[in-house]
Amino acid sequence: MAPVSVRYIVDDIDAAVRFYTDHLGFAVSMRPGPGFAALIRGDLRLLLSAVGGPGGAAQAMPDGRRPEPGGWNRIQLEVEDLPAKVEALKRLGAHFRNEIVSGMGGQQILLEDPAGNAVELFQAGR
Repeated sequence: MAPVSVRYIVDDIDAAVRFYTDHLGFAVSMRPGPGFAALIRGDLRLLLSAVGGPGGAAQAMPDGRRPEPGGWNRIQLEVEDLPAKVEALKRLGAHFRNEIVSGMGGQQILLEDPAGNAVELFQAGR
């Protein structure tokens, strides 16, 4: 299967690359300039674009709106031990939008990357 690409707009490319590689198992696949990085984890390619950078992803829309970090759309990363992962990230100063919640399929929590983009950490039910 070809990688699926998701783009996140971030305030600080270096901080975002460190966050995703150090804490969430991504590897850098491309870093052609200061305003862009492509990371990979399995079949997921995460494209990080700087706010206001020269690339197309950061350009203003015809109505003047500008791409910015944050929002509620998110990638979901499955983890084996959600409580342990959450505690480890909290010790490192990570910010979460909520506490672990249980649903029909398992448990989840919303982690924020350094720019405020949501990352759902999910553990499937047993």
